[in-house]
Amino acid sequence: MFRTDSAVFSRAGVDRGTELLVESLEVGPGQSLLDLGCGYGPIGLAVAAAVEGARVVMTDVNRRAIVLARRNAELNRLDVEVREGPLFEPVAGMAFDRIASNPPIRAGKAVVHGIVEGAPAHLRDGGSLWLVARTKQGAPSLRAKMQETFGNAEVVARGGGFWVLRSVRPGNP
Repeated sequence: MFRTDSAVFSRAGVDRGTELLVESLEVGPGQSLLDLGCGYGPIGLAVAAAVEGARVVMTDVNRRAIVLARRNAELNRLDVEVREGPLFEPVAGMAFDRIASNPPIRAGKAVVHGIVEGAPAHLRDGGSLWLVARTKQGAPSLRAKMQETFGNAEVVARGGGFWVLRSVRPGNP
């Protein structure tokens, strides 16, 4: 159960891209996840609910989204950490096994590319970045940016006009 509001993305319910990302995302027991741009929390809260011992940190630049994510964590009795701020600022100095995001494509390439470019510094060796994008709204160019940044990028799922993309930070997991 999620509370939403007009001030956040996909207030009418979880959008198909986010659903596809959650269905595809691989987080193992005890692993850590950064849900970057969490909105009201569907990605991070789904992982916290489904993966035993997962450590979930959720961030967003939107204050209303942060309030809703915290409320939704409480409503669903899930132990997550929710931080406010742009891109990777709220998690400076931290590294994760997984970073997942339904990036704000409409915010522009600078923001979306900032997610890709900043991710390697916040991933452990062997950690991975998972993004979802509409096929017709930049998924191929996002994949190219991930390939350029990580040296690898793959489409791990397709559906409903979306691609789920994954890049892995080189190194032993």
